[in-house]
Order: sequence, then C-alpha cells, then structure tokens
Amino acid sequence: MNRSFFNSIEQKTGVSMEEIFALANAIQHADFKSEKQVRKIVRRVAKVSNRQITQELEDKLVQSIIQDGASLDLDKITRMMK
Repeated sequence: MNRSFFNSIEQKTGVSMEEIFALANAIQHADFKSEKQVRKIVRRVAKVSNRQITQELEDKLVQSIIQDGASLDLDKITRMMK
C-alpha cells in the first residue's frame, strides 16, 4: 500500500498505522456475541479515537453490537460516541 497515504492518515488522526491495523485485526477476529470481547474493542476504539465514553454509553454500544451479532456497524458506533 502507499506509504504517503498512511502518513497522511497518521498526521490527520494522530493514530499510527500499527494501531489501526491492530484494531482492524482485533475486530476481524472478534466474537461479537462475547460481551467481554466487545467491551474490549469498544474501549480500544475509544482510546484510539481519543474519546472518553461513560459507562452508560459503553453499555449501550456493547448491547447494540451484541444484538447485531456478527456485524459491526462502525458508522452506528461513531454516531453513538458523539
């Protein structure tokens, strides 16, 4: 892949490509029926995006993801985190 593209993303987001790839890998291999795994991913997304979320919001996100099962709608999560 194009390194300048990744450099641009890193500069705009402040998140390293290694972190993004590690998160993508965790999401790809996660069991979205497991509350423990889903919570871990939600916390990791919040940390990477430099957002603090309340326990109430974390609970809502986790329940929403678990209800949807194997699918993960990042747009939905992003909207809920705003």
